[in-house]
Amino acid sequence: MLTLLTYPSAFGLFSASPFCVKTALMLQQSGQAWRRSDMLDPRKMPHQKLPVLRTPERLVPDSDLIREWLEAQGADFDQGLTDVQKAQARTLTRMSEEHLYFHIVLDRWGNDAVWPILRAMFFAEIPALIRKPVSGAIRKSVLRGIRTQGIGRFSPAERLDRVERDLEAISAYLWQSPFLLGEHPTSADMSVGPMLAAMRATPADTPLTRRIKQDNLLNSYVDRMEEALPLA
Repeated sequence: MLTLLTYPSAFGLFSASPFCVKTALMLQQSGQAWRRSDMLDPRKMPHQKLPVLRTPERLVPDSDLIREWLEAQGADFDQGLTDVQKAQARTLTRMSEEHLYFHIVLDRWGNDAVWPILRAMFFAEIPALIRKPVSGAIRKSVLRGIRTQGIGRFSPAERLDRVERDLEAISAYLWQSPFLLGEHPTSADMSVGPMLAAMRATPADTPLTRRIKQDNLLNSYVDRMEEALPLA
């Protein structure tokens, strides 16, 4: 049986990480037998990140590489799509994972209202005496990374404007069909859906959580994804 090494459930979601949720959705759709194994410290993993899929032969890191492995076993996450639609799915996935994701990270790690919740959740295994300094150093490292990536250099208004352009693009697809590229979820939905769900689930009232919750189209899409591809 395959084992998905994932961050634990959080904020009412399968995992705090949308990439772990994406991988769980792909596993569900693949028809493979699998189970979850939660962990908080991925430093011994191949890329020092999660998700990782434990197969009978090896550990497969990264959600994209896991997708390739599953497809090599016969999975087809874009069944019925044209070549143009497959290209659109790829583009939507990249927009979600290489742009929207970093706004979510900043909304959580850079938000003083959210940080105590994250610290209690992700650093519970660190002895209480050193938990605050250790977690604080990691937080600073994450925020430095967001600044290096570029999102952290913008003002809050500029960041919201950039997110808005992405959400408008996603909405343009959803006006046409219940899922991004048709009547059933495809690879694009397995990336975009978890990302919007993570944005909505951040445990504080932020402009991003409000943006999703107050948008009937996007809010119902997140609900529809959870109904169409339920995870235990």
